Amino acid sequence: MVKYISTWAIASMMVLPAMTLAGTQQGSSTAELSQRIEELAHELDELKAQLAKQDERVDSKVEGISGKVEEVNGKIEDMDDKIGQVDEKSESSDLASRFKIYGDFRARFDSYSATGADFFNLSNGQKESYDYSNDTMLTNRFRLNMEAKATENVTFKGRLAMYKAWGMENYPRNDMNSWWPQFDGNATRTPSDNALRVDRAFINWTNIGGLPIWFSVGRRPTTDGPPSEIHLGTDEKMATSTAYMNYPFDGVSLGYAYDWGNAAFGNGRIRFCYGRGFENGLQWDATAFHEGTDISPLDDTDFTGISWDVFETEKRLFYFQSFVALNMFQRPSFLDDDLNTGTNYTEGNIYHTSAVYESKLNRFTYFVSGGWSRTDPGGRGMFNDYATASLMQADGSVVANPDWQQNTSAENGFSLYAGLRYDIPNTGLKIGAEYNWGSQYWIAFNPGHDDMYLSKLATRGQVAELYMIYDLPTGEAISKYAKTFLRLGWQHYWYDYTGVDWNIKPYDTDDSQMMTAYTMMASQEGFLQAIESADQIYLTFDVYF
Repeated sequence: MVKYISTWAIASMMVLPAMTLAGTQQGSSTAELSQRIEELAHELDELKAQLAKQDERVDSKVEGISGKVEEVNGKIEDMDDKIGQVDEKSESSDLASRFKIYGDFRARFDSYSATGADFFNLSNGQKESYDYSNDTMLTNRFRLNMEAKATENVTFKGRLAMYKAWGMENYPRNDMNSWWPQFDGNATRTPSDNALRVDRAFINWTNIGGLPIWFSVGRRPTTDGPPSEIHLGTDEKMATSTAYMNYPFDGVSLGYAYDWGNAAFGNGRIRFCYGRGFENGLQWDATAFHEGTDISPLDDTDFTGISWDVFETEKRLFYFQSFVALNMFQRPSFLDDDLNTGTNYTEGNIYHTSAVYESKLNRFTYFVSGGWSRTDPGGRGMFNDYATASLMQADGSVVANPDWQQNTSAENGFSLYAGLRYDIPNTGLKIGAEYNWGSQYWIAFNPGHDDMYLSKLATRGQVAELYMIYDLPTGEAISKYAKTFLRLGWQHYWYDYTGVDWNIKPYDTDDSQMMTAYTMMASQEGFLQAIESADQIYLTFDVYF
């Protein structure tokens, strides 16, 4: 429009001189020419006014467009903020989806009493025995589990645990000496203080090469294994090893999963495992320094073997494991340095094999299990007859037995274990019974057991247990992990032989002469006292969340 008006104005200016010249030639009057000039000037003013108005309209439109642009920019900024908030929520949602947090809390009451084996009081020649009791033992246990996926096929799993006695920040008094001081194999498994310790921490790498193969490394899930879940009330397998090996340790495993191809056998898994039970540390070369004299060499204690879920279905499990503990220590490295005194040395190897079969039939759940252990002593022997290493003289003095020797013979031990549970319909009540037996040289390998004072599966004798589990009516479950129940049980122990470890020969508890020597030795050295029988009543309140 502006271009059109300007062209018209230029054309008018060109016409003006021509018209003037023509007027002169034709004799037009000066007045007419002046009038025409005024008319043209007036028209030019009108054109300028129109042009100014047009400029105002353009400016107004530009301002309107600028305002709309600013409004759009503001909306874009708002959308950017909202997109940022969505991204933040998406990241939070991703974080929440990758992590799983769940746990359990248990309050437990125990009442325990034990009768020691008969021995002769040397001052009067009479038979005597020690009695032990703790009417009320109260403990709290808290465990926090966590899982997190790093990638599609790599998952971290961990568990922190606290286990303590009421009113204590260390081990309660135990005159039977039935607890090992805290070490790697029973940390978080024996009541101590309120520290939250790492109970499990390992990485699983699955689907390696697109195959049903996995690799795992870290602190292993090797406590409360089958069939423990039956009488503990969880009804889900909680560990890879059997209950005969309640021993937390650090290690690796390489596994392969397979499918039997039929519903009767379901699937299976086999694992090749390696772990370390004791680190010997940085040592000086004592042998070279002393020209061949062996003072106290100490090797790493390593575990290696197989862990095999032969078959597993929703209702059945057959599990087999076999391992060897190489270079077994005389004693572990305890948390309390004051207890790491005296000579410690490698004693030999221990071979261990066990299996368990579980099945559910209607409302019955039952299992049968068995184990075999065998020692392979080194030059210092295992199951040594220390009670006869010294001879008491008529005057009460003690001299070394000149005929005493270490036991370098291999010793075999055996165990049987069976149980049955019945779930009463429509009551939330379950009742069960278990029985186990162990031979003289049986080794259970379970310092991380869940019994309060002495492990029933380590017993060289017999144990009977009756228990009930009551699922509490506490309302709708908020979590898929949720369980709330009470457990009430009674255990009775009959001991045929002393001890639970591989250091000292297991003595017949009915042999009062031998019990005299053993009781003196146990009292002086702080060994486990000789027990004839024991009874334990327990009540737990378990909450899984």
